[in-house]
Amino acid sequence: MITKRIIPCLDVRNGRVVKGVNFEGLHDVDSPVELAKYYSDNGADELVFYDITASAEDRQLFTDILCQVAEKIFIPLTVGGGINTVDDFDRVLKCGADKVSVNSGAIRNPDLIYEAAKRYGDQCVVLSADVKRVDDEFRVFAKGGRVDTGMEAISWIRRCVDMGAGEIVLNSIDTDGVKKGFDLEMLEAVSNAVSVPVIASGGAGCIEDFVTLFKTLPKVDAGLAASIFHFGEVSIRELKERLAEEGIPMRII
Repeated sequence: MITKRIIPCLDVRNGRVVKGVNFEGLHDVDSPVELAKYYSDNGADELVFYDITASAEDRQLFTDILCQVAEKIFIPLTVGGGINTVDDFDRVLKCGADKVSVNSGAIRNPDLIYEAAKRYGDQCVVLSADVKRVDDEFRVFAKGGRVDTGMEAISWIRRCVDMGAGEIVLNSIDTDGVKKGFDLEMLEAVSNAVSVPVIASGGAGCIEDFVTLFKTLPKVDAGLAASIFHFGEVSIRELKERLAEEGIPMRII
């Protein structure tokens, strides 16, 4: 049986890890390099690094910090933020990323997913979808959750998978930072619509939220969280041990 993955997320702004609620009210947390090393040494299965203002500021991702992070860790690294061209994929991969996450860049140019998958393989291309409920439908947002694209999320995600996205990170803006549990309704809709791995993001507040996620939605491949790990509310080892006790397959070091 394939093990479920636990993935800390580093939202980076101006060289520092930050965290907010519903994508707003960002507060400084720590150094991304130190946090990344801590998670790599303490049982995280993968790490996600987002330069969260790169797209909104129309600039390239900060590669100096990314290189420092990649040098410190020994687990797969997914990187996103300001990815608009295949050359951006190349630059980030050369800095040490294993997978590249696209969001706003793919919305502007959906062919980017096809072109990147053709060059680097589907397993390298991750679609990060920021989704929020608007007028009783799941709507895709761009620019770090700031801009409503008007696109219905499920059809958009399915289209991106058809073009070569090998993994989906589903970020629920509605539950982000609220710590009342993952957005099970949204996750179920997406995981039923695609055959590639789906990573749940947004809403984790305690160990029980991960237990509920994997027991309710066995199709979901991984749980991603930020603040509960950053602030020491839940340790990854403690979380994995509890999930294993519940019969959920885990890699425990």
